Amino acid sequence: MTSHAYPTSWQPPKFIPNPYLRYGLLLAAVVYIVWSLGALDIDWRRVDQGMTRAANMFARMVPPDFSRWQLLASGLIESVQMALAASFVGMLLAIPLGVCAASNLVPMPVYLAARAVLVVSRTFHEVIVAIFFVKIFGFGPLAGVMTLTVASMSFIGKMLAEDIENMRGGQLEAIRATGASFGKMLLYAVQPQMLPRYVGVSIYRLDANVRHSTVVGIVGAGGIGQTLAASFSRYDYDFSLAILLTIITLVFAGEFFSNWVRARLR
Repeated sequence: MTSHAYPTSWQPPKFIPNPYLRYGLLLAAVVYIVWSLGALDIDWRRVDQGMTRAANMFARMVPPDFSRWQLLASGLIESVQMALAASFVGMLLAIPLGVCAASNLVPMPVYLAARAVLVVSRTFHEVIVAIFFVKIFGFGPLAGVMTLTVASMSFIGKMLAEDIENMRGGQLEAIRATGASFGKMLLYAVQPQMLPRYVGVSIYRLDANVRHSTVVGIVGAGGIGQTLAASFSRYDYDFSLAILLTIITLVFAGEFFSNWVRARLR
């Protein structure tokens, strides 16, 4: 028996074992990308003009103008308040929605209705939802809070429902066998297994809401994003850079807080 009878190294199996199919799909993807770029009809003369305008804009941004720090602080505080309020309300609304969207807890009609709410609420981006609420409630933080609440409720509710469906069924069946009510089953079987995960997902969503609160303001839903949009519309680029630096600082602070909380939950 030769030394080559057994392989001396291991390689993971290919996702597509057939090499002709694998390289054919790769070639088709390259051709499609080239065709898509050609179909975009990019005007390279306008791109060149845009680069010139971008250089002029960045030059006018430096140095950043922090002289209107009161306006900056007001928008920053409003964004944080929007994120906190929306996260808290979304966490509360996500509990019944997540429970109703778990197929191993509720009847099929309730499950389908809750899943439909999750699908519809997660279909549209936060900016689109913000535009919708701005049209209803007008400009201001209320539209932003409503937007982030819907996003928080749908995100946390979906994660909670999937975790409930994937949890170990032994404890759930044991509580059911005692004849316990639905509320006691949630309290003694579901809550001990889901609480750490639920808190971790909620903290992650709070971190995301801090970032998204600066985005929805661009369409008039309050917060520092609305201040940023106004500064760009006035060509006040040095103040815009100050706002962008403040947003970066806010996001970093939210990231550190989120990591600290998740480390404490481990």
